[in-house]
Amino acid sequence: MQRLRIQHATEYQFFNTVTLNQHQLLLRPREGHDVRIETSKLTISPAYSIKWYRDVFDNSVAVLDFLQPANRLSIVSEVVIQHYEASPLNFSVEAYALNYPFVYKESERIDLAAYQQPLFQNDQPAVMAWLREIGLHSRSMETLCLQEKLNQAIHSRFRYQMREEAGVQSPGQTLRMGSGSCRDYATLFIEACRCLGLASRFVSGYLHAPATEAGNASTHAWAEVYLPGKGWQGFDPTVGELTGNRHIAVAVARNPESIPPVSGSFIGPGPILPVMLVNVQVNLLD
Repeated sequence: MQRLRIQHATEYQFFNTVTLNQHQLLLRPREGHDVRIETSKLTISPAYSIKWYRDVFDNSVAVLDFLQPANRLSIVSEVVIQHYEASPLNFSVEAYALNYPFVYKESERIDLAAYQQPLFQNDQPAVMAWLREIGLHSRSMETLCLQEKLNQAIHSRFRYQMREEAGVQSPGQTLRMGSGSCRDYATLFIEACRCLGLASRFVSGYLHAPATEAGNASTHAWAEVYLPGKGWQGFDPTVGELTGNRHIAVAVARNPESIPPVSGSFIGPGPILPVMLVNVQVNLLD
């Protein structure tokens, strides 16, 4: 077991006093047998009221209603977790799914169907052509080997580039440009898996790495694939790894654009947009 402290600060600086509409926060890590929250603290300004609920994916969502106008919005989340995931390879896949291609059991097929449907229909020919290029389309092999080859292909063949713009690039854009952010890599991975008939979903969260120990980092994103016998196993094409105790999941979704950490709107004089500052720090505790 290891203990990690995650500090996530988001600040919006407005050029005039504005009215803040309702905001949603996806900042609380997903708890389970492998992750337990030890402490959790939210510090928010201006004055607000808060409600919590679980969405359709069982993500923990905070809903904020602000009680006064402001020219600055500050949201600081500090969480200490206990992470019990030992080795990302410490699992076994059910016998029928050891080798690809395979078909999910009928008892799981209805629930997984939505995660097998591509979101970027117009990009399917480009994704299929790329899968053929790297030798993963219409080829039999061990299921985990296929996933690892896909993970490494994205990690090694594309140029990582941070992007401040909202949303994700389409898989076609990433293939054409040969570059993308972590969320773009994850989106390409997911769409490739869905082309192959594998159920996959998008994950937003945090990564513990030397750079995040110093702060000035950002949130992270990766993909998960449903593997019978294991369940949802994470693959991170940005770092070329299976996910383990360095990865802290906050939210999962079928659509990569549906789970930003902070979302909301405001009413005020324009046309100048606010300045947004984000700082993420993840530290290993003794």
